[in-house]
Amino acid sequence: MQPLTQTYDVALLDLDGVVYIGAHPVPHAPEALRQARAAGMRLAFVTNNASRPPERVAVHLTEIGVDARPDEVVTSAQAAARLLAEQLPSGSKVLVVGGEGLEVALREQDLVPVSGADDGPVAVVQGFSPKVGWPMLAEGTYAVASGLPWVATNTDPVVPTDRGRAPGNGTLVDAIRTATGREPVVAGKPEPPMHREAMLRSQATRPLVVGDRLDTDVEGANAAGADSLLVLTGVTDPIDLVQAPPRLRPTYVGHDLRALAQPADALSVRAGEAKVGDWHAVVEGGELRLARVPADGSRSGGPGTHGSAVGEVGVEGAGRGGDGADEFSAGAGAGGAGNGGAGADGAGDGGLDALRAVCGAVWAAADAAGEGSGSSVDPVSVRAALDAARITRPSTRPY
Repeated sequence: MQPLTQTYDVALLDLDGVVYIGAHPVPHAPEALRQARAAGMRLAFVTNNASRPPERVAVHLTEIGVDARPDEVVTSAQAAARLLAEQLPSGSKVLVVGGEGLEVALREQDLVPVSGADDGPVAVVQGFSPKVGWPMLAEGTYAVASGLPWVATNTDPVVPTDRGRAPGNGTLVDAIRTATGREPVVAGKPEPPMHREAMLRSQATRPLVVGDRLDTDVEGANAAGADSLLVLTGVTDPIDLVQAPPRLRPTYVGHDLRALAQPADALSVRAGEAKVGDWHAVVEGGELRLARVPADGSRSGGPGTHGSAVGEVGVEGAGRGGDGADEFSAGAGAGGAGNGGAGADGAGDGGLDALRAVCGAVWAAADAAGEGSGSSVDPVSVRAALDAARITRPSTRPY
């Protein structure tokens, strides 16, 4: 099977939580992206963060070891500016509630950024910047309340930083929304303008969307009919993935960007595919059970399995003894994962296989129940299975 780098012509890469977190690269990201380029895959760096222009983003990427040109960077500020340019005459003034990234993007589209509601703007654009404060929000509120068109680059509620999660543009948009009672037009992920902008600038014919968020990266890819790879180095927790409704389910899941070098079959996740590698998941009576059945028949399971060939993760943690298989609970998970579990660095594939199996079983049960999410399966049993198989977020994450 071909790796993802050979299956897709361009990787549309989210940045925050995928390539970097704050001022630091995500572990393994620089080398993984170098290898992807060497394999012939083109890269586009696509971010909902509108605070910086492409040139500054490219400099930051280069500083952390990721080669990038400004023309490979696509921002939500660019998508918002194009959206406005299609509606406004050249030279129109636009009030900016944001930073340099928006100002540069507007000028690129022959629009004039202004900072006050009394400066004659004919529209308002809002994007994330750490410099946004009450005075800027107030100017935006005055202009939006007067009835001017209002475009938001994105509505992500949080932005990852090297200290944890911080308020994102969605939180700042809420301030103007609450004050005016109006809703903005959104340009960034998961809305179509952002995907269109990325496609136009990257000239992709078969893109792979790579991100860490279900509600922006994956949802946007699904809405556009593109395949997606979810990496577990950012916002999404494994249990969020397991409980995802169809519109938020990725095509593939990987520990980090090293997944780009792996074949599709080693990463694909689908409802109903509940037997993956050595792992088999099943939902019975609304409870998830996860078993490891090595093909070579070697012993598996945690403490108290008495040499059984099957380690089954249950809620109670008490051995049933049926068919020679004893259960192990989340408390026994560290040993129960055996050599099939992936460590915190994500180097192994056992934990990923277990996660894919759990998703396959839970998604199928949820879809059969007509609920579209994991709510038909006891969340305690899901958490116990994930814990026992050592399916965790990378330990390098600060949140």
